[in-house]
Amino acid sequence: MKAIILAAGYATRLYPLTENMPKPLLEVAGKTILDFIVEKIDRVSEVDEIIIVTNDKFSGHFSEWNETSNYSKKITVVNDGTLTNETRLGAIGDIQYVIETLDVDDDLMILAGDNLFDFELTDFVRYFNEVGTDCITSYVEENTAQVKRAGVVELDEVQKVLSFEEKPAEPRSNYCVPAFYLYKNETLPLFREYLEEGNNPDAPGHFVPYLIDKKAVHAFLFEGKRYDIGTVESYQAVKDVFENR
Repeated sequence: MKAIILAAGYATRLYPLTENMPKPLLEVAGKTILDFIVEKIDRVSEVDEIIIVTNDKFSGHFSEWNETSNYSKKITVVNDGTLTNETRLGAIGDIQYVIETLDVDDDLMILAGDNLFDFELTDFVRYFNEVGTDCITSYVEENTAQVKRAGVVELDEVQKVLSFEEKPAEPRSNYCVPAFYLYKNETLPLFREYLEEGNNPDAPGHFVPYLIDKKAVHAFLFEGKRYDIGTVESYQAVKDVFENR
C-alpha cells in the first residue's frame, strides 16, 4: 500500500501565513500539521511508502522537511510542476500525476495534508481489509450548517455508500465525508478515465459519486474530532485546542 498526502494547494485563504510556507508545514502545538499526519501513517504496517505530492513553489520546503524527518517509512516528495493557484492540477489531477509518475500499482491511501484527526489510520485500514472494497471515511455531523458545506453520503445498513453529494442545499443525511480514502489497486485506472471524461479535477470528493456508479464503496464511520484547517480563524482555533490538551 502507498499513501499519498495531498499538499499541492496554495492555501490563499491563509495568506499571509502561507505566502511563503506550505500549509501542511504550519505548526500546531510545536509540531507541523504534516508530522501529525505522517506519525499516524507510520503506524500502518501495510504502507511501505508515503508520497507527498506538492507544487514547484513549495517542493523545496517539503524536501528540506524530509531530510530532517525520522520515520520508518520511505518518504517521496513529488513535484507536480505547477507554480500558481490558477494553474494547479487539482487534487484528483495530482493523484493521477503520482500514479503515472511513480507507476503506482498498489492499494492507495489518500489523505488531505491539512486535516488533523483523532482516529487511527490502523483502524481504517483494518476496516478496508475486512470489507474488501474501496472505502471512504464518514462521521456524524450535528451542525446542519456544516453539513451543507461538506460532502454528504447516504449509507445502507452495512455502511455501503448509496449516494454522495457535495455541499447539498438539502442534505439527505448528516454523514459527512472528509478527505481520507482507501482505494484498491484495481480502481486506480478509473482516475484516468474520470479525468479523460472531463470531470472536475479539483476536490478529491468529486471522484466518489463517479466511483459508486461503477463499484461498491463502503464508509468507515469514525468517532472523535476532525479539524479542517482552511482559514486563519480555523488555524488559530485548532492551535488553541491542541495547545490546551
